[in-house]
Amino acid sequence: MATAAAVPSKQGSPPARADLGAWLAVAAGTLGALMATLDISIVNSALPTIQGEIGASGTEGTWVATAYLVAEIIIIPLSAWLERLLGLRKFLLIAVTLFTGFSVLCGFSTSLGMMIAGRVGQGFTGGAMIPTAQTIIAQRLPPNQQSIGTAMFGVVAILGPLIGPLVGGWLAENVSWHYAFFLNVPISVLLIVLLLVGLPHQKAKLSLLREADWLGILGLAMGMGGLTVFLEEGTREEWFASGLIQQMALVSLIGFILLIYAQFTARRPVIKLALLLDRQFGSLAVMGIALGVVLYGTSYAIPQFLSSVADYNALQSGKVVLLSGIPSILMMPLVPTLIRRVDIRVAVAFGMAVMALSAWFDTGLTLVSDGGDFTPSQLLRGVGQIMAMLFLSQGVVQSVATEDAGDASGLFNAMRNLGGSFALAAISILQQSRNWLHTRRIEETMNANAPAVQSYVKGVGQALGSPDAGIPLIGQQIQAQALVMTYNDIFFVMAIVTAAVIPLVLFLHPLPKDAEMAAAH
Repeated sequence: MATAAAVPSKQGSPPARADLGAWLAVAAGTLGALMATLDISIVNSALPTIQGEIGASGTEGTWVATAYLVAEIIIIPLSAWLERLLGLRKFLLIAVTLFTGFSVLCGFSTSLGMMIAGRVGQGFTGGAMIPTAQTIIAQRLPPNQQSIGTAMFGVVAILGPLIGPLVGGWLAENVSWHYAFFLNVPISVLLIVLLLVGLPHQKAKLSLLREADWLGILGLAMGMGGLTVFLEEGTREEWFASGLIQQMALVSLIGFILLIYAQFTARRPVIKLALLLDRQFGSLAVMGIALGVVLYGTSYAIPQFLSSVADYNALQSGKVVLLSGIPSILMMPLVPTLIRRVDIRVAVAFGMAVMALSAWFDTGLTLVSDGGDFTPSQLLRGVGQIMAMLFLSQGVVQSVATEDAGDASGLFNAMRNLGGSFALAAISILQQSRNWLHTRRIEETMNANAPAVQSYVKGVGQALGSPDAGIPLIGQQIQAQALVMTYNDIFFVMAIVTAAVIPLVLFLHPLPKDAEMAAAH
């Protein structure tokens, strides 16, 4: 999760107590953030149903989730500049309107390409509503009331990705998966009304167009977009044997070169990569990647496992994913006290270790595993998530100079989403490579002439009245066992990635005892 530092309003200091308009503006920002964070994961539990209707394979289906994250990575660092360019209200009204349109496009999708186009649009516009929600809290509420707005946002930031699979699953089972996207239409109407009432009009500053880091923006889009396609399609296209993969590698390389070049030539780079050279912030960014890997990786892999192995429907899978939110919500009131009294190094190490342990718990899955087997790991994951996420958020704000807080927030947020994108791409790769490996390994241990194999085939043939009936069943069992072993590998990788970054806490500095609580996403 990423932070946003409170940035004082350029329109002047807020009054001593917020009026109704200010709270309506905060409600609008919080509602927009809820809608945006919910849509990150709302497709996860319903994805098997969606894949079947739009004709996408399991590996292609990861694009439905990944497309949203990649677009968010690009837009979030741009949000502060777009806000200054258009004015906060106008920027949000445009974002909400376009988000609604792209949601409708997703709902009417009949092909993978159409769905991905809609999800990319959702990511670009929804991602803009997350940092701006934090800006509204900073600008419209006085300091003594900002903790209330921050708490509201904190709950939304945690609940959004967790209730997404549950809402999407319920709609897929009881109405239709299309309404997982159509749900945004009435919410957007309410949001537009709140924005019009709660936020003042600000004049656009189109002169800022001349100052934009267009080279950096282009490099960011090419680098991240090309890298994601490279990772997602690499295994299926046999890597550099494919012209597409060669092109995407080149596009990504050129993009990152442009982005780095812009760091030295732009008056104000779109994303300040130099912050990564700071030992403390660089450590926080790497841990943010690992955090994204576990958060998005588990919320994607668990519903996929339950659907393909335990025959869970979308609603049942969503309930299992939601379990990790219970500890997070229960612990939220304790967080301000913990931040003041617990050393950040201890808290982050504990949180990451618990998240690694929760992933490790899921490496012993079998063909008879169901949602109940995920209960201990999900509850542990919730505890680790709240500790790591919020303490990392505080660390980001405190690790940089005040004038760099906005850049640090955007960069950390991008790293967190990048971790999620890496996780989804890695799951796609592991599903193909490890499933093939485990299938071959199991087959190698089964000699067709072995007495046990012959006895099994004969027994099944006698039971079903067909001598050859047992052979297909053996193949099905091999595939099922290989699939379970593949998911065990996926959770094992998540555990190792999370545990590997724990030593980086040694580079962190203790938080000031009087540090204000920062919002996290």
